[in-house]
Amino acid sequence: MLNEHDPFNAYKQTTLNARAAAATPHEMVRMLLDGLLEEIERTSGFMQRRSFEDKGRSVNKCLNIVHGLDSMLDLENGGEVATSLNRLYDYCSRQLVTASVENDPEALVPIIKVINDVREGWTNLS
Repeated sequence: MLNEHDPFNAYKQTTLNARAAAATPHEMVRMLLDGLLEEIERTSGFMQRRSFEDKGRSVNKCLNIVHGLDSMLDLENGGEVATSLNRLYDYCSRQLVTASVENDPEALVPIIKVINDVREGWTNLS
């Protein structure tokens, strides 16, 4: 198992940091959406293995990403798109908490659908 001092993990983190530093706002959103989808998959695995401590950390990462995405919205100037995304992110946050409390990986499926749809919309903007 890889630990936090693993050179490969350090390389991955450095590469991610470099990508984030050079990213446009649209690229940053896509990176966050991709990261969220990856973390949801990890959360599901932790739920299935009943690894509650890891699940808790993973759900927290997911919530932080969703809140980060939400905080990037311009609700004053973004019109209906920003308002709709705000509602979707709120739904995802609530659904993540419900899935965690119930330790139900199936409850993550609607979140994955929503985030994939949002990601597709962002991809079509480029």
